Amino acid sequence: MTTEVLAAGDHFVAPQLFVDALAEAAPPGADLAFRTLTSGWPTEPFGPVGGVHEASGTEEQIIEALGDAELALTQMAPFTEKVFKAAPRLRFVGVCRGGPVNVDLAAATAAGVRVSFAPGRNAAAAAEFAVGLILAALRRIPAADREMKQGHWRGDYYAYENSGIELDGATAGLVGYGAVGSIVARVLRAFGTRVLVHDPYLDPARAAADGVELVGLEDLLSRSSIVSLHARLTPETRNLINGDNLKLLPEGAVLVNSARGGLLDHAPLPALLRSGRLGALALDVYDVEPPPADWPLHSAPHVITTPHLGGATRQTAHRAAAITAGEAARFLRGEPLRHPANPEVGS
Repeated sequence: MTTEVLAAGDHFVAPQLFVDALAEAAPPGADLAFRTLTSGWPTEPFGPVGGVHEASGTEEQIIEALGDAELALTQMAPFTEKVFKAAPRLRFVGVCRGGPVNVDLAAATAAGVRVSFAPGRNAAAAAEFAVGLILAALRRIPAADREMKQGHWRGDYYAYENSGIELDGATAGLVGYGAVGSIVARVLRAFGTRVLVHDPYLDPARAAADGVELVGLEDLLSRSSIVSLHARLTPETRNLINGDNLKLLPEGAVLVNSARGGLLDHAPLPALLRSGRLGALALDVYDVEPPPADWPLHSAPHVITTPHLGGATRQTAHRAAAITAGEAARFLRGEPLRHPANPEVGS
């Protein structure tokens, strides 16, 4: 009996990546018929759709594309209450992201649809990018490059007061020690950096085994010349780093956020940068994406900004499709999912 599958991709994780990955992972003899849909992301921004966050495309597009599909594999397509009601044959949605933010989980559960996600798909990419931002901020690489192209040879960057800091012997504080933070710690330690970690869920025994020091947030901020954020965004962690505790940073500290924009209160940052209290700021994520043209940090000194590129590697796209296809194959075999988003829905 043929099983219809919708591969709802975009211009990063293309539908064909899902098709190829599931064709390889599917149980022997599985008769799969694929339907495809390509959303506009990332050339078109994602946003809220029908009550879900960070989705691309419309409910009408996904309903039309689903038809009689029983399985759907996607990154950004909106799976809302309206979509589930219009697709009674749908039984599985695999989301190839770190969290299924484009799926209404309550509606999926009510419809008896199992949902999976793909934790760790971009951990290596995001960790490498964070370390790149740290190095760029410490040594003012983007500013030096920009000024060279403008015809300015900034010899004064070699002046003691303008020179950077080495990672070797520095103390870095990581806020969050999940899949990304733990890789960042390993890389920084290879540079000779002392690594402090704040993560209330981290087992102290693992911290000791990894060679990092588990500390409270205030202790971390007061002792770290480099702070990099890697926590999940929850109601408890929103504005975790704010005007009150930023004052604890050593003079001239470097702050990097490549996790989620909402972890950081942006309002006090321009003044801290202009005063020199904050030596440099590197951001890949923002509370509003993209930031508006009149965003105060655009004109603040020693700021590096990139357009949410932390996970943008080809390996991430292939890994995301493979993880999601593996979950779909487990569903087809009647096996438990490894990464269920609504485990209360049985097989």
